Amino acid sequence: MSEKTLTRMDLSEAVFREVGLSRNESAQLVESVLLHMSDALVNGEQVKISSFGTFSVRDKSARMGRNPKTGDEVPISPRRVLTFRPSHLMRDRVAAGKKK
Repeated sequence: MSEKTLTRMDLSEAVFREVGLSRNESAQLVESVLLHMSDALVNGEQVKISSFGTFSVRDKSARMGRNPKTGDEVPISPRRVLTFRPSHLMRDRVAAGKKK
């Protein structure tokens, strides 16, 4: 697996190069998109990006877990978790290892 990580700065640089906005406008655009996505998820909405995938929030109920080291049972409190389900196109593309 690659050690490379795509960052906000990388995304805004790509917008700068491909769209032609200034670096500052590109960074603001990326921040705005990410803020809209996170706000929607906080409100319990799904974020579906065609040909990419769907982000959603799931509520997990309380349950008993087990500490693998000691074997002791430990209560796990209820929580909300973020999930991502890739589209079939993204899944196929990643499996093939192709760019664009």
